Amino acid sequence: MKALIRFIHLWAGLVFGTILVVLGLTGSALAWMHELDVLLNPALLRVAPPPGLAQGTPMRVAPATVQAASERLLADPLYGRPSQLMLPERAGDVFVAWYRDPAQQASTWNVALSRQVMLDPATLIVTGERTWGGLGFSRPQLMSTLFHIHRYLVAGETGKTVVGVTGVALLLLSLTGIVLWWPRMTASAIKGALSVRHGGNWPRFNFQLHRAGGFFAAPVLLVLAVSGVYFNMPQWVLPIVGALAPLAPNGKAANRSAPGAAPIAPHAAMAAAQARFPQARVSRVAMPAKPGQPYDIRLRQPDELRAGDGATRVSVDAGDGTVLRTVDPLRAPAGERFLGWMFPLHTGEAFGLAGRTLISIFGIVPLLFFVTGLVIWIKLHRPKKRKAKVVAG
Repeated sequence: MKALIRFIHLWAGLVFGTILVVLGLTGSALAWMHELDVLLNPALLRVAPPPGLAQGTPMRVAPATVQAASERLLADPLYGRPSQLMLPERAGDVFVAWYRDPAQQASTWNVALSRQVMLDPATLIVTGERTWGGLGFSRPQLMSTLFHIHRYLVAGETGKTVVGVTGVALLLLSLTGIVLWWPRMTASAIKGALSVRHGGNWPRFNFQLHRAGGFFAAPVLLVLAVSGVYFNMPQWVLPIVGALAPLAPNGKAANRSAPGAAPIAPHAAMAAAQARFPQARVSRVAMPAKPGQPYDIRLRQPDELRAGDGATRVSVDAGDGTVLRTVDPLRAPAGERFLGWMFPLHTGEAFGLAGRTLISIFGIVPLLFFVTGLVIWIKLHRPKKRKAKVVAG
């Protein structure tokens, strides 16, 4: 049995090791995605704070400001109506208006391209724009490239599936690694399994580093594996979670108002969402893409685990402004709460600055295990090759 487990551990590492190294290194950078993006592109993403607010102070954008930004874009033939408007979180941040590129939609091998237009929330001046989703290493494109390597391997839905399968491989590597590490239940054996000594013997040091390091890294790698599979292939995870704990009903909301009714303005939809969650900060306003579709408003409540945009959502009828559906992570069923932990744990933000630092450091762990594992594999197979040559001679 242990031989089979060792075989699975070995070949999962050899086949998926390179991909795991790429995902780990890109994940280290993405733990600081917003900060790095602002550092690389200050002229695009940083403006003077609104009057009366210090740089970096948390801020809530008024519905009237969102309406003014929407009208500013709509009135300019260079831009028009965005598909989504991301609101500034802190003083000095910008509005980010998203536009889908109809000529570059997502496909089996391609990642969908979007156009981002940035506006100063105080002056409504456009600070610049860029494409999100393309491959490039210029300053405006770098974080987009790292994200799409990490999520899609820059290969659309095919790459997304490969990343999901790689997450399953990481799960197997972690579980089989724990089994292979497991020593006899004696103090000396446990101490030996957790120790790393050099003593002038590089092969032994390499093996001990791989073995002991794997034990300490396994819990974090298991979390990253499960969450990574969920993000990329939720259809594999949801049935398992649903069988163990309640999940909220799935499906998209649709307008209930009479067809053909004049759509409400973005500020009215935002106000309806804020009335449902008065203490929350609105982070995104997604416009109806087609007739019959509602507004989708994203908010963050003060006690939410997820930082940034939050996970609270409100669907607002685009015809009469009634609230069609809410997603409240603070009052969600047990299964939804479990899934709600996935993103904050994956990015480390569940534990603040310390958690993000830990996740960033763990980005080099796959590289460490791949190198040490490869050295172990070469060491084990080299004597067999020498012996085979002797017999052949």
